[in-house]
Amino acid sequence: MNGVSQEIQILIADERAMFREALRNLLARQPGLRVVGEAANGKEALRQVSKLQPDILLLHVCRSGSLGMETLRGLADGTLPVRTIIFADSADKSYIIEALKLGARGVVEKQTSTQLLMKSIRAVAAGEYWVAHGNIHDLIECLRSSARPERDGKNDNEYHLTARAIEIVGAIGDGYTNKEIAQKCGISEQTVKHHLTGIFEKVGVTNRLELALFAMHNPLEARS
Repeated sequence: MNGVSQEIQILIADERAMFREALRNLLARQPGLRVVGEAANGKEALRQVSKLQPDILLLHVCRSGSLGMETLRGLADGTLPVRTIIFADSADKSYIIEALKLGARGVVEKQTSTQLLMKSIRAVAAGEYWVAHGNIHDLIECLRSSARPERDGKNDNEYHLTARAIEIVGAIGDGYTNKEIAQKCGISEQTVKHHLTGIFEKVGVTNRLELALFAMHNPLEARS
């Protein structure tokens, strides 16, 4: 988050002026949030991100326009420190997956409530990922069907994970909760949490969504 102000600074990018105005008015009534700019196309969004350096980019992504993916591709190198939340239609799951792969940090459906939108902004600003709970299983299923792991001859377990840790990674990739993993593995939920802390550190992720994405593209086998 911006180090000078405790406010979360937000840039809105959507092709429709009416939607931008409505969203700006909505956010203006929320404590701790401030809209610093707007953009109507991808090039303008990138210019505004570079100029204004907002904490959050609220970005409309849809198949009928180029703004969303054009902007995400422009931000993909990570040189502009902004965290992007995309607005997307619930049916566009493959598009949402592409957006996540390009670096989006949050997914919000157009019909989401004001309360959940505010929670998503604060969560992403704090460094978390945000995907509506109802979408997670479907997204993971889409990732599983589309993933094409690249095998280059490296050891299948270059991350030095134990057999139990690999089992837990696989369960996260399958969409299991901590409670379900505990039951599946015959261990306590606290032990699952302990394993996850170690797994996050070893594979370089910070949350379950990142680990699920990792699991889709890195099939692991325990060392013999």
